[in-house]
Amino acid sequence: MPRIRMYTTRWCGYCVRAKMLLDDKGLPYEEINLDDDPAFRAHLHELTGGWTVPQILVDDRPIGGYTELWRLDRDGALDELAAA
Repeated sequence: MPRIRMYTTRWCGYCVRAKMLLDDKGLPYEEINLDDDPAFRAHLHELTGGWTVPQILVDDRPIGGYTELWRLDRDGALDELAAA
């Protein structure tokens, strides 16, 4: 099973969608909520190269946000990750 980490905020609709997609697939993930970090965008950019939430890492490899996660699912790659 891959290690999935997701950087989120409470006010982000795409974060909710990404969590729902992973929950529907039965893929566990670690959620790191950034609501209390006023410099979260700089922190995210340093970690992932992205500025927006969610930022999702699979086995410490940044994959992007919800849209990229959705594309992985659409292309069957998310099921492959779950099977690994």
